[in-house]
Amino acid sequence: MNTQLLEIEPRELKFTFELKKQSSCAIHLVNISDQYVAFKVKTTSPKKYCVQPNLDIIKPKSTCDFTVTMQSQRSAPSDMQCKDKFLIQSTIVPFGTTKEDIPPGTFAKDSDKYIEESKIRVVLLSPPHSPVLLPINGVLKQEISHETSIQKDKLLSGVENLPPPDTVAKAVENVKNAKDMEELRPAKDLGNVEYRLAKVVEELELQAVKDVEMSPAKDVGPRPVKDLEGTKSKLTKEIEELKSKLNILNSKLFEAELTITKLKEEKSTTIQEKGTLKKELAILKRESGVKRVRMGFPFLFVCMVALISLTVGYLLHP
Repeated sequence: MNTQLLEIEPRELKFTFELKKQSSCAIHLVNISDQYVAFKVKTTSPKKYCVQPNLDIIKPKSTCDFTVTMQSQRSAPSDMQCKDKFLIQSTIVPFGTTKEDIPPGTFAKDSDKYIEESKIRVVLLSPPHSPVLLPINGVLKQEISHETSIQKDKLLSGVENLPPPDTVAKAVENVKNAKDMEELRPAKDLGNVEYRLAKVVEELELQAVKDVEMSPAKDVGPRPVKDLEGTKSKLTKEIEELKSKLNILNSKLFEAELTITKLKEEKSTTIQEKGTLKKELAILKRESGVKRVRMGFPFLFVCMVALISLTVGYLLHP
């Protein structure tokens, strides 16, 4: 069977990577067949990603979306290359099948069913106007670039603002002093010197950005169209992220409601079983009491037997 069951869009999971922040991406599935199709999502790194839902049913000529959330990461991969992959398995199921009716071995390869498999790779994207990731002492550290600070100044005032000359002079002097100290120290301390240099430059650039933001803007004109488009795209991305998070919360709420209904049904069934057991126990107690009463001979019967035996004995032996 070579007919295609599902159309998948997009074919790549593109995550906007930021340190210690979650990122989500949605996949759109379209059932192009005339059958009920069940799908399951697998990944090479299950602890790193959260898929909602990872198992579901798609009716004929219908669509379904699932969201993949990448958990917050403490460090970035080298060259922003990710080797993680996702596998989407799909197969035909009987008409009217629900998610709860899917048996465990539906997607087993040793079965005779046709299972369609589609692989999706993960692509990491750096966020717009993001800090540059530089390796320092084997650890990736964020350093704010000079271009980013200039873009912030342009966005705030509409003109290009440069840091004050005093700040630049102080930065140059600090860098020179740090270089002199680096030459005097042994080779073992070079890593610490590089780390301190990067930290000093970062603090000075942050201070320059704050000074520019605090200073009143002169001859402020209208903002450029490019900056407005950038802010608009950023807002749309944030709205999409909020929508994906809302979808995740709705799916979790739906699952919680399902579990609550299941628990209520189980509670009602246990109450019914308890009532039936009580009735059966009462019936057993009644039957045991009747049996106890009927055991042994009645007192009148014993008296009659004794009287007859005495009469017979008296007649036999006058």
